[in-house]
Amino acid sequence: MEKIQSFLKRKNIVFSAKRYGIDALSAMAQGLFCSLLIGTIVKTLGEQFGLPFLVDVGGYASAMSGSAMAVAIGFALQAPPLVLFSLATVGYAANALGSTSLIPDQAGAGGPLAVLFIAVIAAECGKAVSKETRVDILATPLATILVGVGLSAWWAPAIGTAATAVGNIIMWATDLQPFLMGVAVSVLVGMALTLPISSAAICAAFGLTGLAGGAAVAGCCANMVGFAVLSFRENSWSGLVSQGLGTSMLQMGNIVKNPRIWFPAILTSAVTGPIATCVFKMEMNGPPVSSGMGTCGMVGQIGVWTGWLAPSERALANGATVIVPGLMDWVGLLMVSFILPAVLCWGFGLFFRKIGWIREGDLTLAE
Repeated sequence: MEKIQSFLKRKNIVFSAKRYGIDALSAMAQGLFCSLLIGTIVKTLGEQFGLPFLVDVGGYASAMSGSAMAVAIGFALQAPPLVLFSLATVGYAANALGSTSLIPDQAGAGGPLAVLFIAVIAAECGKAVSKETRVDILATPLATILVGVGLSAWWAPAIGTAATAVGNIIMWATDLQPFLMGVAVSVLVGMALTLPISSAAICAAFGLTGLAGGAAVAGCCANMVGFAVLSFRENSWSGLVSQGLGTSMLQMGNIVKNPRIWFPAILTSAVTGPIATCVFKMEMNGPPVSSGMGTCGMVGQIGVWTGWLAPSERALANGATVIVPGLMDWVGLLMVSFILPAVLCWGFGLFFRKIGWIREGDLTLAE
């Protein structure tokens, strides 16, 4: 047992929820952002402004999403170079096969989820083999690629089917019970965004679009814009920008010290979620990853906009169509994304400050 522990330590293989559930998942979301998400935005701009070059660029970027996610995961796991570069092949295979389904004539939504599971295992196997032989240049890439592609062929279609089923259930339930599910999806995805995990990766893994995607956007905005406004007296303009356009995860340290500072944002998401689904019927039909981004770089709002003009493949598979946005669509996007989160979270915050649950300095960001 000691030999095994010594070997794992020497290879920097750490079995922990943090490394796989936080570090790897967050890195995967960054890889997805730098490929599929950027590609979709660029492609949509090219289509709307008649610029074929941008359409091509967007297509190339989107096509590399599997490889980008896997390499990002390998980087988070501190994989050596030969393992890291080999993961490009693994990610491509896992994403492609995870986008298939065991159900005939149905596409799978589990590409990102398959990449997460399979890239982690392939990376750790590659790390275990790395520099153990005199032919490392052959052994390490072979081990990484064979394990990764083999698992992709074996597991990825099933993961795609399972992820599609979960995502379809969430979206079906949201269509059936828009109020209750609007609350549930908004609160849970908003909390995931603030926690040190990736709400974007979760939404991408389950292919959340439509009303469920709109509720997810609402929850993320409630946390980001909410915390930005709630903590303005402590953090001024720098905090407003870093949380409102960056991430509410910056408040995680303060939440650990005083969990009650989270209540205004959670309550806000519980209100804006059903407003998005029931009042404005706001749908997010861009790339599913946009559902979990909120106002980070305005990605959630861009996702709603691209979903109006050119729905993503996943959204089209879920029944989305191109629409010409009307006044109420734009009003709904502005209200759910910015105005309501700011006003409601500020109001809830005043109440909790008054009763002493939030004290002066509780929301101050670390320098």
